[in-house]
Amino acid sequence: MKPRAIVLRAAGVNCDKESEYALSLAGFEATRVHLFRVIEQPALLDDVQLLMFPGGFSYGDDVAAGKIFANQIIHRLAEPLNKFVADGKLILGVCNGFQVLIKSGLLPWGKADAASANQDATLGWNDSGSFIDRWIRLASDGDKCVFLKRGESLQLPIAHGEGKFLTASKQILKKLRDGQQIVVRYEGDNPNGSEDDVAGICDPTGRVFGLMPHPERFVDITQHPAWTRGQVKRADGLVVFQNAAAYLKSS
Repeated sequence: MKPRAIVLRAAGVNCDKESEYALSLAGFEATRVHLFRVIEQPALLDDVQLLMFPGGFSYGDDVAAGKIFANQIIHRLAEPLNKFVADGKLILGVCNGFQVLIKSGLLPWGKADAASANQDATLGWNDSGSFIDRWIRLASDGDKCVFLKRGESLQLPIAHGEGKFLTASKQILKKLRDGQQIVVRYEGDNPNGSEDDVAGICDPTGRVFGLMPHPERFVDITQHPAWTRGQVKRADGLVVFQNAAAYLKSS
């Protein structure tokens, strides 16, 4: 039986179809569902094993990237989503979705909460002050996150203006390091000035994962600019979704 996934969409989200396709390729039964529908019917989450927050510019990124979407989560879906995490299910946030997870509190500590959201970590403007759209290299670290294994080397595209990962203090950064919550780092080239080269983190359980690069945009080797030169042996982005599917099937 295939694990089931929902890709949560809202106004301004523009990577929901690619995300649905990537999940389907990895073996999920995936559907796109509007945020308001889940707010009206939280029971839609009961038979779902993975919830994905895709990339884009939700609500035009007014106020700050992902902030309005995050406020919807905090004030209208916190209890169902906190239960979703407590039940052992998976949440993935990519780019704008990562910003939503950070600003709702689901990252870094795995709980949507108005009091603590966006207090210990945030995603700010790139050091360049401009939108960046290009390919980068990533190195995975730690064994906690179910979406990636230690030592994975990935090439993925990035496309963001507010992707600079920052923590409130050195103590918070140390806590994330010690807890193996820093999942992926930029390798060789930090495109946005992120602290400790952080490109993605997970919660303490390893089941809530957010990253700025876009795995759903590299699920076929023909999506890589060097594929015609025979230099691309696998679609690195697909690995993220396949690992999630394998974890759910085994558990």
